[in-house]
Amino acid sequence: MSSYKSRKSTLKAIAESRDSTVISYVTGDRRQLETQISPEIIDLFVEHLDDIGPTKKISLLLYTNGGDTAAAWRLVNLLHTFCDELEVIITAKALSAGTLISLGANKIVMTKQAALGPIDPSINHPLNPLIPNAPHVKAPVSVEAIRGYLDAATELGIKDASSLTQILVDLSNKVHPLVLGQIFRSREQIRFLAKKLLKRQVDDEQKTKEIIDFLCAESGSHDYTINRREARELGLNIENPSEELYGLLRKLHLSYVDELKLLEPYDPYSLLGANQTTDYTLPRAAIESVKTGSHKFLSEGTLTKTVTQQVGPAGPFMQDMINDNRRFEGWRKTS
Repeated sequence: MSSYKSRKSTLKAIAESRDSTVISYVTGDRRQLETQISPEIIDLFVEHLDDIGPTKKISLLLYTNGGDTAAAWRLVNLLHTFCDELEVIITAKALSAGTLISLGANKIVMTKQAALGPIDPSINHPLNPLIPNAPHVKAPVSVEAIRGYLDAATELGIKDASSLTQILVDLSNKVHPLVLGQIFRSREQIRFLAKKLLKRQVDDEQKTKEIIDFLCAESGSHDYTINRREARELGLNIENPSEELYGLLRKLHLSYVDELKLLEPYDPYSLLGANQTTDYTLPRAAIESVKTGSHKFLSEGTLTKTVTQQVGPAGPFMQDMINDNRRFEGWRKTS
């Protein structure tokens, strides 16, 4: 299995190649064990940055599907307080809040398969609508989806005040008014944050507006991905890695894929195998640097298989059930 010990030399080689100090941040996207950018990582980054101290240049190696916008904003500003120049290196993807972090760098290094994405946020609120047939699961509400719904009404020729009022009333019956209020505040906030962050890459106000418009709305879907050619055409400061650097980045990425098992959906039955019970430690995210070592987000516990009798249309039958006694879930220094 790959580990921080085997990655340390690769992190050193990348640092030498970029004449910088390297911090790697990976939020795993293994199915059923997904993680995201979240506020608790700030204190962990402070530990790594305190060990590094003020330095000329920091390279943040980033792999993420996104997460908390406020945490992304705090992280990019924290990194800038410790360096004169910040670059984000994307091995495969830095989507959503990961793209927001990238906008705040002085430069973005993208491999040929790397992807950025739209930065339109989704709201997770206690008053969000419930998902049909899943009474305890609330649906995230996309900021731009709501805006698109209202814009569509106008584009379809609905302009009189009474009809537009009825559309808004119907919408508020589906999505709580407090959630709608949060949505429109978030829409303005993400544009404000993006504009401030982009000043380090783009000094043309019109170009900045065009980039933000595209990332927030005009890309059409939150699932849209932006490769390095399109990112450069948008006006972002994109650099291609050298052949040597690409080899190092690919090696590092595959090491994380191996350790976090990013290509294997989580299956407790496979973890148990023929055993009735087994302990597990599952790494799900990582923050690593040469000086400080490795912090990992871990899930730890015990799986136990039991057999229970169920009753179906054809009569009683025996069914395997798995109990997951999760004892720990959080960040821990592992190396």
